[in-house]
Amino acid sequence: MPTGEDIKTPTTDTTSTGAGPSNFLREAIEEDLKAGRYDRVHTRFPPEPNGYLHIGHAKAININYGIAQAYGGKFNLRFDDTNPSKEEQEYIDAIMRDVKWLGADWEDRLFFASDYFDQLYQWAIQLIKDGKAYVDDLTADEIREYRGTLTEPGKNSPYRDRPIEENLDLFERMKAGEFPDGSRVLRAKIDMASPNMNFRDPVMYRILHDEHPRTGTKWCIYPMYDWAHGQSDSIEGVTHSMCSLEFENHRPLYNWFVEQLDIFHPRQIEFARLNLTYTMMSKRKLLRLVKDGYVSGWDDPRMPTISAMRRRGYTPEAIRAFVETVGVSKADSTIDIALLEHAVRDDLNRRAPRAMAVLDPLKVVIENYPDDLVEEMDAINNPEDESAGTRKVPFSKVVYIEREDFMEEPPKKFFRLAPGREVRLRYAYFITCTGVIKDDEGNVVELHCTYDPATRGGDAPDGRKVKATLHWVSAAHALDAEVRVYDHLFTNPDPEDVPEGQDFTVNLNPDSLTVLQGVKLEPSLRDMPPGSRFQFERQGYFCVDPDSTPGHPVYNRTVGLRDSWAKIQQKQG
Repeated sequence: MPTGEDIKTPTTDTTSTGAGPSNFLREAIEEDLKAGRYDRVHTRFPPEPNGYLHIGHAKAININYGIAQAYGGKFNLRFDDTNPSKEEQEYIDAIMRDVKWLGADWEDRLFFASDYFDQLYQWAIQLIKDGKAYVDDLTADEIREYRGTLTEPGKNSPYRDRPIEENLDLFERMKAGEFPDGSRVLRAKIDMASPNMNFRDPVMYRILHDEHPRTGTKWCIYPMYDWAHGQSDSIEGVTHSMCSLEFENHRPLYNWFVEQLDIFHPRQIEFARLNLTYTMMSKRKLLRLVKDGYVSGWDDPRMPTISAMRRRGYTPEAIRAFVETVGVSKADSTIDIALLEHAVRDDLNRRAPRAMAVLDPLKVVIENYPDDLVEEMDAINNPEDESAGTRKVPFSKVVYIEREDFMEEPPKKFFRLAPGREVRLRYAYFITCTGVIKDDEGNVVELHCTYDPATRGGDAPDGRKVKATLHWVSAAHALDAEVRVYDHLFTNPDPEDVPEGQDFTVNLNPDSLTVLQGVKLEPSLRDMPPGSRFQFERQGYFCVDPDSTPGHPVYNRTVGLRDSWAKIQQKQG
């Protein structure tokens, strides 16, 4: 579990992109340009199409695209599609949609590692001819055994010194489909005693009789990621290959390959990946959540994927602002998820129109209000944006208020509605509770109130004050809706912190989703398209879900109004 020291408070003096203050990535690029190592900046984002992108990928996208923009350079989107057994067109489509939604523009530079399979194969033959690669018949378990450990050197495969002609023949026959899966691999011949485990004769190709989404059945041998990655960057002319820290130990191997081939040499620089409290970032484990039905899909609003955040109502501007605030570091740390929620809340506060919605309705009958009268009250659309103007909200004899806004026997600091107490209905009138109706079980089901006609708009001519303002919806005009209220998917700030013998699923939050039916919305929210975002006054920010149908709107709560990050900042001074 992260400790207080692990959960970092980011500073804003290390922004990762644009014209902001410098950081070690920009310093390295400027040094390269000044020294003449490169005369341009060309970056890329290289996802594997084996799952949906998550918030950690948003950081990588922002860094790579932002730096390209800052230096007037180019940005590529490349799919490292080297493992057909785990890749699907669904993932390719989702990744493209998410990268575009986040604001990164690859223009006409959409590439796939599979575009380079022929070239990679020819380069593999070149290494065989140079005596720097060989076909190995060891099984996967034997290769692991021969590899050694961090404290013990590996030992050479008995097939390591095969003649070059035999290696060429076997590799050609591997390509022709003559051998079964797992029977042979092509390995680089480097150093089985190297302290860097990646140098201990890494596998370059494995046999895999799987159909590829783009190349079909043309290939039955597929390059390993470490063999394809650096050469793909080289082919595309990428100058600066920015990767997360787990690739730092792989960099010497990428360098070795391009140096042996004598091809264009990109520079790889590593940065710390993004870690969030209460959040799982492993694509393999996110896939398990989907496959095992713990969530409804990759875009379930409880997931940390970009698709899920979009569905929940996050904006690309908020995500970019969050990533900029986190900045770039060389050391791994865990960021409090409250900072992400703060960025979303801050962005939506400026852009989201206001509306009134009653999540847990309690009926209020205003006894002295005319039965057939309907008035239209002027309501402000967004107090943060004067140009947003106002809207008309109907008011009538019967309204709904939140059940939690009434207490029959209120404690000392409860200022909302109670018997004999006067409160303000927002944009409407002062009302006073005169009666309480209960069901047979003693539950409050209806309130009777009177109103003061002189207080229309929410102010009393005699200057008297009330201590509470309640939101409401006219019963005769209300729209029924479903609202989905989300909490963290995990109960533990570190989902991987589990008792011995258990896995991360033990930390799943059984209350991560609460579905509210019979929610009452003001009529201005009728037929809003999916993706529309609003602030429900006094409740939080909400977004129309694609599950909505005519007559049955569905809203997701994006984030509540309470800003825990602001409180954290206050405590820290």
